[in-house]
Amino acid sequence: MGDLNPPAWAEAVLRVLLGPEDRESVSGDLLEEYRESVFPARGRVRADVWYARQVAGFVWRRAWLWAVALAAAVVGRDVLDWWLPPTNEFYARSVVSTLIAVSIFTSAGAWSAWRSRSVGAGVLAGFATGAISAAIVNVASLGQLAVWHDPHTMSTIAASGGLEEVFVLPLMVIVPGTMCALVGGVVGKTAASVFGSHASE
Repeated sequence: MGDLNPPAWAEAVLRVLLGPEDRESVSGDLLEEYRESVFPARGRVRADVWYARQVAGFVWRRAWLWAVALAAAVVGRDVLDWWLPPTNEFYARSVVSTLIAVSIFTSAGAWSAWRSRSVGAGVLAGFATGAISAAIVNVASLGQLAVWHDPHTMSTIAASGGLEEVFVLPLMVIVPGTMCALVGGVVGKTAASVFGSHASE
């Protein structure tokens, strides 16, 4: 069964996320389980799905905390815009929320690259942070709208950018956020190389 392999992209993502000391052992153990247990019991398609889910778990563990922090910042900004007295001056709020988002994405990239000694791991962490956060924000926004959709609330939402901004902006942030994570990834990998140590998984 040595010629049975999981999807190449999933194996590549896994190896990017793992630190040098775990890269061979963890990926090897997962490959062995795929070949000897999962594939014979489930067949090719279901075994590939199983493997992809295992890799997704590694991605989730790298990104979920940063994603929750980012989602909390975005939802907090929405609460300010929706519930504080109407204002025509959103510049200060925009600057603060942008700086928070940049800091979170950059930190996610740096931390992941530090642990893996891989810039690619930082980029993946940034992308996953943005995607998970966007899902959380959209669910939270739908929940708020389900409870509060009176004319006053809808008018304050319209004044702060409208529903399009509420639901589309979190998705649009993924690309620039991933670029910030790339910068953080370069810093994290460089720091790990210079100091010669990193946190274990």
